Amino acid sequence: MLSVSRLAAAVVFASGSLLATGGSADATTATATITGGTLGFVSAPTSTGFSVTLTGKDVVSTSTHTFDVGDATGSGAGWNITATSTAFTAGSRSLAPTSVTVQAVPTVACDVGASCTTATNGVSYPYVLPAGATAPTATKIFSSAANTGLGNQTVTLVFQLAIPASAFAGSYSSTWTYTLGSGP
Repeated sequence: MLSVSRLAAAVVFASGSLLATGGSADATTATATITGGTLGFVSAPTSTGFSVTLTGKDVVSTSTHTFDVGDATGSGAGWNITATSTAFTAGSRSLAPTSVTVQAVPTVACDVGASCTTATNGVSYPYVLPAGATAPTATKIFSSAANTGLGNQTVTLVFQLAIPASAFAGSYSSTWTYTLGSGP
């Protein structure tokens, strides 16, 4: 038992000596300067198309549309997408200015290779896309709350086009305008 105690004491003494004779430590500071980038569409929004066959009853056609938003500002200010349109027309015929809606909350996902903070939306649905002979004032179709929406992410909306049974056949067109702005 005595030899085990001496061995333990020798180990404690040796490790204490090693600690006491180690070199002095100096503190240093590391810094990182992170500069904010821009807010913008990663790629321009694409055209939306609907294909409808009249049936003698009211018809609803859907079209999925994506917005690829890049918020590299690092501000946490949030952002919003506003939209407006002209009414769908074919010659002298037109569809109702309330014919395009988004019925459900859009989905949001980080782009591949991006670790984002997905946007928390503040817009209520259903949403009616404003339309008129000339495009009326744009309204928010999606709104990212403050401290969300950072990084590159894709917002996916499903548009619905309501066609009444009394619609005339034809090739209808409409001009849709989207604007991405800072703040919810």
